[in-house]
Amino acid sequence: MLEIGFNNETYLEEQTREILARVESARGRLYLEFGGKLMFDHHAARVLPGYDPNVKIRLLEKLRDRAEIILCIFAGDIEKRKIRGDFGITYDNDALMLIDGFRSRGITLRGVVITRFEEQPSAISFENRLKRRGVNVFRHYYTKGYPTNVDLIVSEEGYGRNDYIKPSKSLVVVTGPGPGSGKLATCLSQLYHDFQRGIHAGYSKFETFPIWNIPLKHPVNAAYEAATADLRDVNLVDPFHLEAYGTTAINYNRDVEAFPLLKRILGKITGDKAPYASPTDMGVNRVGFGITDDHVVRRAAEQEIIRRYFRYSSEYIMGLTDRETVQKVELLMYDYGLTPESRPVVEPARSSKLAEESTDPLDLAAAGALMLKDGTIITGKNSDLMHASGAVILNAVKKLAGIEDDVHLLAPATIESIRSLKRSINSFPLRLDLEEVLVALSVNATVFKPASDGMAKLTELRGCEAHLTHIPSPGDESGLRNLGIYVTCDPLFGSRRLYNS
Repeated sequence: MLEIGFNNETYLEEQTREILARVESARGRLYLEFGGKLMFDHHAARVLPGYDPNVKIRLLEKLRDRAEIILCIFAGDIEKRKIRGDFGITYDNDALMLIDGFRSRGITLRGVVITRFEEQPSAISFENRLKRRGVNVFRHYYTKGYPTNVDLIVSEEGYGRNDYIKPSKSLVVVTGPGPGSGKLATCLSQLYHDFQRGIHAGYSKFETFPIWNIPLKHPVNAAYEAATADLRDVNLVDPFHLEAYGTTAINYNRDVEAFPLLKRILGKITGDKAPYASPTDMGVNRVGFGITDDHVVRRAAEQEIIRRYFRYSSEYIMGLTDRETVQKVELLMYDYGLTPESRPVVEPARSSKLAEESTDPLDLAAAGALMLKDGTIITGKNSDLMHASGAVILNAVKKLAGIEDDVHLLAPATIESIRSLKRSINSFPLRLDLEEVLVALSVNATVFKPASDGMAKLTELRGCEAHLTHIPSPGDESGLRNLGIYVTCDPLFGSRRLYNS
C-alpha cells in the first residue's frame, strides 16, 4: 500500500491564506510568478507521496473570482520544438493543454505572451494559431540593457517596448511551460506599465522547490537539484535572509544571484525602496507545511534522485545531455548513500535479462520489472512476439486479476495479424511494442473474459514503479506514460540497429 506523507487540504488552506495576504499587502494588484508545473506536477507527487499533481490548479480554482492567468512561452522554445519530458509533447502543445485546463475550470486567461520574440517563423505561426482560436496574444522582446543598465531596462526602450496586458483582477498569476519562459520579465514589464499608468502593483513568487523551511540537506531539496542538474541549479542557505533576520531559509543559486538586480529594478519601477529583504521574502510557498510524515517523503525523494540518474544517463547515451549533468546526480547519490540498485525494481529486471536469449542477431537481451503497490515484483522479457514492456504489463494484470500464468491474454491470431501488417508495410522489428499490446488486449477483451478481467486492472498500475534493462522504444515509452507508471531504464539500446522504421 502506498504510504502517504503529504496532506493536500492542509496545504491548500495554508497556501490560499498566504497568497490572499500577499494580495492585500500589494495594495492594488499582485503579479504572482508561478514557477514549476501548474498542472500535472508529477515530480512533486513522486517526492511528496500523497501530493495531488493538480493541487495548484485546484488552488487557482478556489481563487478564480480574484485571479486571472498570463501564460508565457519563450519564442526560442517554440522554434526549437522543446519537449516536456514527462508527457513527450512540445512546449507549445503544453501551453495549449494548460489553456484547456484553465477554461475547463472557469479560470480566466488574460492572454498568452510570446517572450523574447524575434520574428521566429514558428513563433509567428503559433501566434496566428492562437489568435484564430480567440486567444489574446502579446509580444515581449529581449530587454535592452539587461542585466547591467537598470536605467535602460526600466524605460520606454526597455520594458516599455513590450505589449501591455490590461488585467481585470487583483491577482494576476504569471506562469509558463518550463524554465526560462520569461515569467519574471513579464511580471516586471507589467509592473512598469502599471506604474506608468498610476496603478499600484506588487510582485511575489511561488516556487514549490526547493522548500525554504526544511533543511538544506533534506532529500526533497536534493531531489530538486537532481531534477535541475542540466540547469546546474544548486540549493543554498539564502545569505540575504540570514543577514536580515538571523534565521536560515533555503533557496537556490539563480534566485540568490538575481536578487540584487531585482531589488534595483523594483526600486526603479516603483520609485521607492524594494519591499523585500531577501529572495525568500518574495516567496509565498507553503508546501513544507503540508508534509505529514518526514520519513516517508525522505524515502520517496531518495528514489527520485535515482530516477533522475537513470534518466540523465540515458539522455547522455542518446546525445541529449552532457556528462557533467550525469556526474552531478552521481555525486548527489553518493552524498545520500544511494546506488542504482537502491531502486527495488532494478536488480529483478537485470536478473531476468540474464536468463533471456535473443533469436534476432541485431537485438539484445532485454527485460523489465514492475513493483505492484503491495510490494510484489513482476518481471517480463523480450520474446519473438512482444517487447519486454508488453510482457511485464500482461504479467502484472494477470497477477492482479488472479489469472493463471499459463493463460494467454492475447490470441495468437491477433498477434499474428498485427505482425503480418507490420511485415507488409516493412515496419521492423515485428514484435509488438506496449501500445500495440494494449490495442490487442482491448480487441481480445471483447471476446475473451480473462483478457477483459486483465484490462480492467490496468488502472491499478498507475503510480507503480518499473525498470527496463534498455531504453524503451517510442511505443513502449508512450504506453508506459499513458498507464501512469514511473519507469526508469539502464542506459543501453535494446538493439544494434541504428534505425527502426
